[in-house]
Amino acid sequence: MVALSSLQAVQFRPPQDLSLHKCRPRSFIKCRIAEPTGEPAPLGQKTKYMDGFFEKAFMTLFARKMEKFAAPAKKGSASIEKGWFDYDYESFVDVSKRVMQGRNRMQQQEVVREILLSMLPPGAPEQFKKLFPATKWAAEFNAALTVPFFQWLVGPSEVVEVEVNGEKQNSGVHIKKCRYLENSGCVGMCVNMCKIPTQDFFTNEFGLPLTMIPNFEDMSCEMVYGQVPPPFEEDPVAKQPCLADICTIANPNSSLCPKLEA
Repeated sequence: MVALSSLQAVQFRPPQDLSLHKCRPRSFIKCRIAEPTGEPAPLGQKTKYMDGFFEKAFMTLFARKMEKFAAPAKKGSASIEKGWFDYDYESFVDVSKRVMQGRNRMQQQEVVREILLSMLPPGAPEQFKKLFPATKWAAEFNAALTVPFFQWLVGPSEVVEVEVNGEKQNSGVHIKKCRYLENSGCVGMCVNMCKIPTQDFFTNEFGLPLTMIPNFEDMSCEMVYGQVPPPFEEDPVAKQPCLADICTIANPNSSLCPKLEA
């Protein structure tokens, strides 16, 4: 388990008013969970989603960018011979797994960085730094944007109040049950293909610190804009074992997920 208390600079607090952060039926970007409760499925069960045009467009965009870095798809795999808008979430995750093949931790993270940069127009990071300097307002604004625009990737989330370096601000995002983690079941994919490169991208390319704190016991995650992430060696995820019950490539005899080794 990732111990949230180990990052003592951050204290999470429940939001004072969740009404602004719940999905509204008429919003352009809708909650598309197909569960009867409208909430992610209980731990041990995979949440059912109904992905529409918006979600599939993002899956396709990312998957096709990743394909050129991925190992060849095997016959019968989820993403073989996919055309535009033929990708679903399963095939998107399959491409992610193939990107990991034959690459160490640092190489996987560098691929994600290249993919993210390839999606931006020239000079975008410099413009971002001018528009969103590392202020409380910028952190809160980006947290608010994360909720609707990253729902396709991580599932439902909400803005929460956090305490960063002694100051309370609404720059936290609580992901209820990460869709990427529950579909991949892989600690290495969570850390190398999402957490670390996303943190580094915002912190180093955009100049806006971001810390992501996954909880591998319930598959939730906390994102904290404005909080400088710890070095990998000091991050609790560096000592995380495989999720042996659900990961198809897990090594149950190892005390550390092999994909986290340098």
